[in-house]
Amino acid sequence: DYVRQQIRIAAAETGKPFGVNIMLMSPFADAVAQVVAEEKVAVVTTGAGNPAKYMPLWKDAGIQVIPVVASVAMAKLMTRVGATALIAEGGESGGHVGELTTMVLVPQVCDATDLPVIAAGGIADGRGVAAAFMLGACGVQLGTRFLSATECSIHPTYKEKLFKAGDLATTVTGKRLGHPVRSLRTPLMRRYTEAEYAQTSDEELEAMTTGALRKAVQEGDVQNGCFLAGQIAAMVKKEQPAAEIIREVMQGAEPILKGAAQWIK
Repeated sequence: DYVRQQIRIAAAETGKPFGVNIMLMSPFADAVAQVVAEEKVAVVTTGAGNPAKYMPLWKDAGIQVIPVVASVAMAKLMTRVGATALIAEGGESGGHVGELTTMVLVPQVCDATDLPVIAAGGIADGRGVAAAFMLGACGVQLGTRFLSATECSIHPTYKEKLFKAGDLATTVTGKRLGHPVRSLRTPLMRRYTEAEYAQTSDEELEAMTTGALRKAVQEGDVQNGCFLAGQIAAMVKKEQPAAEIIREVMQGAEPILKGAAQWIK
């Protein structure tokens, strides 16, 4: 019901196409998949799982589906089941991560599919955008950089932790359960890491992080929150309007790409 409400609010605010992101590990994924089909949103992006079972539903509703892929095998599968484009996301990204880095994942995915490929993971400025294009991507997805956007409604403490982050500020936890996640180092993440390599049951590990993202996003709970962020966190130093971030990033990429074109010639 909440997702449906938010979709309708967005539709009332703009005549432009907009997308809904679905985290497939959510216990509500089936219900949300049905809601986006009923509301006929323009685009669905997916992460943390395989959306193949929802593809017929979404395609019948006229939805463009752009899944995140972390391997060549998943890229090929998504191509076969009718994805519109692919987001090749390297392990530098925040949230659920795969094994491959963006530098090696993007060109391999580009070689494995004829779909448009969007690069993600470790991209914060024009240099990252230019690198993604040189690897074969036709676009980029930035996540962590937009946590600093004025329009982003995360708790102020979340933004402050991001602005203070250093180059080694993130860590990956959850590998034992098969669902690795990159986030900022916090007391909770330290406790989880100790438990992950101790005699802690899988059920206890799951319970440790239940609701932890909400505690970070809504409450700014430094002790018990999970503050998702990619490795570029150290490159984000101030709050800016989203439009300003986009202009800054693309203006930074332009001279690099022009210079590369001259060098290639």
